[in-house]
Amino acid sequence: MHLLAAGLRLPTNALDYTILILYFAVVLGVGFAARRSVKTSLDFFLSGRSLPAWVTGLAFVAANLGALEILGMAANGAQYGVYTVHWYWVGAIPAMVFLGLVMMPFYYGSKVRSVPEFLLHRYGPSSHLLSSIIFSVASVLIAGVNLYAMAIVVEALLGWPQWVAIVVAGLFVLAYITLGGLSSAIYNEVLQFFVILAALIPLTVVGLRRVGGFGGLKDSLEASHGPNFTSAWGGTGIGSDNPLGANWLTIVLGLGFCLSFGYWTTNFAEVQRALSAKNLSAAQRTPLIAAFPKMFIPLIVVVPGLIALVIAPKIGSTKSGLQYNDAIPLLMSELLPNGVLGVAVTGLLAAFMAGMAANVSSFNTVFTNDIWRAYVRKGRADEYYLLTGRVVTAIGVLAGMGTAFIASSFSNIMNYLQTLFSFFNVPLFCVFIIGMFWRRATAPAGFWGLLSGTVAAMINYFWFYKQGVISIPSDQGANFVSAIVAFVVGGVVMVAITPFTKPKPEQALAGLVYGTTAPGLAEPAAPGDEAWYRRPALLGWSAIVLAALCYIPFSL
Repeated sequence: MHLLAAGLRLPTNALDYTILILYFAVVLGVGFAARRSVKTSLDFFLSGRSLPAWVTGLAFVAANLGALEILGMAANGAQYGVYTVHWYWVGAIPAMVFLGLVMMPFYYGSKVRSVPEFLLHRYGPSSHLLSSIIFSVASVLIAGVNLYAMAIVVEALLGWPQWVAIVVAGLFVLAYITLGGLSSAIYNEVLQFFVILAALIPLTVVGLRRVGGFGGLKDSLEASHGPNFTSAWGGTGIGSDNPLGANWLTIVLGLGFCLSFGYWTTNFAEVQRALSAKNLSAAQRTPLIAAFPKMFIPLIVVVPGLIALVIAPKIGSTKSGLQYNDAIPLLMSELLPNGVLGVAVTGLLAAFMAGMAANVSSFNTVFTNDIWRAYVRKGRADEYYLLTGRVVTAIGVLAGMGTAFIASSFSNIMNYLQTLFSFFNVPLFCVFIIGMFWRRATAPAGFWGLLSGTVAAMINYFWFYKQGVISIPSDQGANFVSAIVAFVVGGVVMVAITPFTKPKPEQALAGLVYGTTAPGLAEPAAPGDEAWYRRPALLGWSAIVLAALCYIPFSL
């Protein structure tokens, strides 16, 4: 992503800076308050498995509401139009419901502290170590994306040098996670969720008034970009040409299945929030509760991108000096008065810090428990691993500061993130889902399936796509294809190796394979506890139906 246009410098005043300082003070205050509850490593890494579902549910959606959504999705809205809603209603909601209804009983019931630890029980040490290393690397890279995106926004809007913005934000995240562990991150994410809404809702409302409401917005976009630009599925037939560079099949398989399920069901930055819930029912409801606000996020993220395109029709062209990534800052500079401007800037910083905190807190858990505790320093006292977790948090933040500059080599943070997900999350999901439904799948098959899927995705992207061996219209289309390749190759390798290798004993698969139950997994229902919001199945299917209904206005 290129630097935001210098002309977008905001006229911030003392009121805006006061709001910003108050927010940072509250963030640190939450960290100090949460510190009192951190007495063991379980408290630090998983909040002692004690948080209610509404807290973990809001943290679940807030952890994803970082650079990817605020800048990336608004930029995609300006560049691709209404096609961007696929990242929500095809590329998120079904996978979140699947996680809650199907996969959380396996995660929570096995009492694992991380996704890689589940693979340790299912496949053995080789897959466990490989997945731990892959996830640790990916977490640091993605944390860097949030830091870099935040730094260039702050540089453009407030005038801070980029390296200063990276260091300041990184140190604040380091402070409140080191003090309070996951509890601090989660409670700050709940706070950040409402701050982000307070920033983006006024921006959307004022923007819609400027362009004549939804009707005026649609008329303007159709006049300049054609009717398909305001349709979710128009022009996605196989062989048809559209700005996204993908047809309905690659959207459904690449985004809706491989990338979506790979991210939402195996990305520990998200799953960790559900694992911190107080019981299995709350853990299952965490992603389902998150699904309801998630399906309305396009209204305050994608729609501003469309509004920016109407206000600045030349955005994205070399002549205008504005990148698509400038959509949100452009609206802020054009539409918001002081005071509200301070809330908006605070909301952007909150979004980036939430995204980084999610990845850093998951990184310290995986590195400490799945690499350091499992293979480097075994059998130490719990206090040792609690201290290690705090030290690793500092290392993760510093490493994120370094990888922030790696992200600067990519012209679009959305492309960068989706590339990382196709490399790392999709192969992990492939191995996980096959092992969960196929009892015969073996440890060697899991290891080679994970490794081959990762390598195949990289070969497809860097050789077949980047070297022009095959023609794919866009980076996003290439990421969809890489995700499909990773899943197919990983699955084929697993199926090919399994018949020639020895499976685990049947009794060792209890609670790890669908159709088996771990001892103590089932929870008795509380007397009279039949409220609809406490029933995961009803909650999940309600989210699916509502998400499907959201498509109707954009498909006519």
